[in-house]
Amino acid sequence: MKIEIWSDVACPWCYIGKRRFESALAQFPHRDSVEVEWRSYQLDPSVPEHYDGTELDYLSKRKGMAPEQVKQMFAHVTQTAKDEGLDYHFDSVVVANSFTAHRLIHLAATHGKQDLAKERLLSDHFEHGKDIGSQEYLTGLGEALDLPADEVAELFTTDKFSEQVTMDINEARAIGVTGVPFFVIDRKYGISGAQPAELFSQALNQAWQEANPLIPVGSSDAEACGPDGCAVN
Repeated sequence: MKIEIWSDVACPWCYIGKRRFESALAQFPHRDSVEVEWRSYQLDPSVPEHYDGTELDYLSKRKGMAPEQVKQMFAHVTQTAKDEGLDYHFDSVVVANSFTAHRLIHLAATHGKQDLAKERLLSDHFEHGKDIGSQEYLTGLGEALDLPADEVAELFTTDKFSEQVTMDINEARAIGVTGVPFFVIDRKYGISGAQPAELFSQALNQAWQEANPLIPVGSSDAEACGPDGCAVN
């Protein structure tokens, strides 16, 4: 079973959704048969590589939200994240364009470390105040992930993986994704948002049962026991 997850590194609900999905997957009996692929998405492609201002400034000025409304949203999301074991610090978040970070995730995927890269980027952005648009930071992350240094360096001298990121974003539009996180199971089921772990569990089990139906073998009237007792022939 394949699960594709469209999300943005700069999306607080995407990290919460990741944790909730992982909780459901950990309890799924067939988790070893599940392939997870992270797909790129940008909530705001127009963000400059480095934004001169705080997350509060950004949402207030560029999104037109009242500062008090933003603060209330921060408090709600921070508490929700805490409930999932995450420690958000919106006052330390560095607003930056996530495009190159997505390219790094694609690079990490070629070395079997896509989820590790996604996890580190989300954690560093929301919990540790790292600048996900910084060449210095991304280079250091590539080193921490044991990615080849020359391939990481190519992200800043070429457009390598740019096409893949753009294709992910365009495909999201094509299948009707308007917000993230967005989970697609076997190209059949779509789950929008950071849903409760219970819903993810239900979707995983339903998708598995439909993809792997039990096929009856033999006679249906053979001796068996049920709630009302055992049959006697």
